[in-house]
Amino acid sequence: MARSENQKQKLLALLDIFKKNTDEQHGITMAQIISELNALGIKAERKTIYMDIGVLNDYGYEIEGNKSGGTYYYSLITRDFELPELKLLVDAVQASKFISEKRSNELIKKIENQASKYQATELQRQVYVANRVKTNYESVYYNIDNLNLAINRNSKIQFDYYEWTRNKEMKIRENGHKTDISPWALTWDDENYYMVAFDGESGSIKHYRVDKMRRIKLLDTARDGKAQFKEFDMALYAKKVFGMFTGNEKNVKIQFDNRLIGVVIDRFGKDVMIIPKDENSFTINVRVNISNMFFGWIIGLGEGVKILEPESVVDELKNEIARLNKQYE
Repeated sequence: MARSENQKQKLLALLDIFKKNTDEQHGITMAQIISELNALGIKAERKTIYMDIGVLNDYGYEIEGNKSGGTYYYSLITRDFELPELKLLVDAVQASKFISEKRSNELIKKIENQASKYQATELQRQVYVANRVKTNYESVYYNIDNLNLAINRNSKIQFDYYEWTRNKEMKIRENGHKTDISPWALTWDDENYYMVAFDGESGSIKHYRVDKMRRIKLLDTARDGKAQFKEFDMALYAKKVFGMFTGNEKNVKIQFDNRLIGVVIDRFGKDVMIIPKDENSFTINVRVNISNMFFGWIIGLGEGVKILEPESVVDELKNEIARLNKQYE
């Protein structure tokens, strides 16, 4: 490459040098900057570099020079992401079941590129992707992109919905070819991505695991379900649907020991009405989808919780307990 062409890249190269080699705790000397530029085939003098640093500062990049031991060290102070924010992003990628191990490592590497080489070592200490429960489906990225595109274009979609077999292979579910689905929202629940949509065939709101969807196709048909989703509250939906297991939606009155108040708020939010029963317990009235996941949550809390009403739900729980008792006799 000709020298003049290299010179045109000098400002961008200089910014990359600052991003990679400096942060609030680490700086770089002018001699090191010139050496880094030379390694890229870019000749530079101190005077022009001072001018370039001024241009970067004027554009919004805060580059400071501080004297230490008789030498000036220059550092890029402002970044798009702070180190704690990058750590949060790494944690989120690691925890996401719907992102494969390969994709997780690729994403984390890109996140590291947002940090200096010194900060990247701190992020590396957090990388424990291997042996975590992860999908092996590489196209989840593209599923999410297609679903967002369908929502933005107000388009129906069709897709095949898959499930695991005992041989640890994915196969299309019975009645898994979906042809009349109107996507309205994407949500993340229990480390999985879900699409919430209006099913034209059943006329109801349903949800689907994004990593189990295959061959998504946007249709030239406008979405249905606008009236149903007009007052739709995604947060409320997530509260009602335990672990994204559907069931008949009912109003339920539940009694809790006072020590479980944190569990209740974590599950139903701070807006849930707490009704004192006595000095040791309280009740709540919530609308939930009655499913085995809901009963499992109740049973898992032990003696400190009891369903009071309606009687039909109490009976369902008794029947489930009786079934479990018989199963383990």
